[in-house]
Amino acid sequence: MLYWLTALSDGGDFFNLFRYITFRAGGAFLTALIFGFVFGKPLINVLRKRQGKGQPIRNDGPEAHLAKVGTPTMGGLLIVGALLFSTLVWARWDNPFVWLVLFVTLSFGLIGFADDYAKVSKQNTKGVPGKVRLLLGFLIAIVAALWASWNHPAELQNQLAMPIFKDVLLNLGYLYVPFCICVIVGAANAVNLTDGLDGLAIMPVMIAAGTLGIIAYAVGRVDFSEYLDVHYVPGTGEILIFTSALFGGGLGFLWYNAPPAAVFMGDTGSLALGGALGAIAISTKHELVLAIVGGLFVVEALSVIIQVLYFKRTGKRVFLMAPIHHHYEKKGWAEPTIVIRFWIISLILAMIGLATLKVR
Repeated sequence: MLYWLTALSDGGDFFNLFRYITFRAGGAFLTALIFGFVFGKPLINVLRKRQGKGQPIRNDGPEAHLAKVGTPTMGGLLIVGALLFSTLVWARWDNPFVWLVLFVTLSFGLIGFADDYAKVSKQNTKGVPGKVRLLLGFLIAIVAALWASWNHPAELQNQLAMPIFKDVLLNLGYLYVPFCICVIVGAANAVNLTDGLDGLAIMPVMIAAGTLGIIAYAVGRVDFSEYLDVHYVPGTGEILIFTSALFGGGLGFLWYNAPPAAVFMGDTGSLALGGALGAIAISTKHELVLAIVGGLFVVEALSVIIQVLYFKRTGKRVFLMAPIHHHYEKKGWAEPTIVIRFWIISLILAMIGLATLKVR
């Protein structure tokens, strides 16, 4: 919105700053951060009052989690609210990729909100049936995949770009849209599975989003894309505004979610943020890089899949408990130890993901 102030500029004054994505990205970060600090405590008070007993805790989970009874959920409202407000204030409204990512974020956030509401109101950990959530997720992802494909350059439509090897493009044809659907839905549910300990999910999401934001900025500039040997996708640079807002809003939320958490993000936040990562990846043609920078989420999801399949086949378990962060809890690791070590892993993976941008 503030980009419109450039109409008042003569090219050499303060209003000219709003032309620059980097300036507006900084503004988006600070706006979302302040939003989180200002509205965090009031929101938590409202959630605590409305929810009473807070988020239901699994009886078969780690014993230490029983101490978290009464902690309110739906804290993702704070992140999504900060993200939405800040992005609308600082991003260009004529950019299709900004609206695409916002659409996916808010839509998955609504699915998560419905799930959280069902859990809290019924005091049951099941919430909305998994098949319903999955179906709605697929419908949202179909729209997003088609949206992204229509806005990609003609030479990149239905093409899967390979990390590092710019000259290698895999033409998926009609399979491209289903592939993108799997990326978005997979990312949303992988982040959802990761959100099981205080502060565990939000920092890796911020790290992954920050990495993808840098990539989006590079991909959206002709000079940078040529220098870094990546495919140029006009308009994606504006996604940096969104990721900066996510980083600021995430920090504001982490202030209250740090152990011991005063609020959980719930499915409202985890599904929204995971969907956002998937939407950014398909917009920038970096779907495979998402699997690297979001490798922690991939491992969390795979641990659940492996556990379920192996148990159905043999009646035995590979892990003491899935997702894998609960496995380490069962082994006696302290919760902050698991969280911080997983943060470190996420940071390492982000550096590897950035390394796919080849500097000559």
